[in-house]
Amino acid sequence: MSGSSSAFELRFRHLFKPGRAFAFPCDAEGNVDLGGMSERCRNSYFYVRTVVGSEVDVPRVLRSDRSD
Repeated sequence: MSGSSSAFELRFRHLFKPGRAFAFPCDAEGNVDLGGMSERCRNSYFYVRTVVGSEVDVPRVLRSDRSD
């Protein structure tokens, strides 16, 4: 993920591994700041977007529990 804090996260719940999910900082509408992400995080985000429906559920915008 990026080093910036965000009040929201875009969370993709894994369909086959209960309790596992991918989460990315976003705004209240679910927009992520691709330019603010590390290359590794950006690549993970693009990967997760391609497996929606087959490996992960559609994303949900949630309040972040991070406090950095």
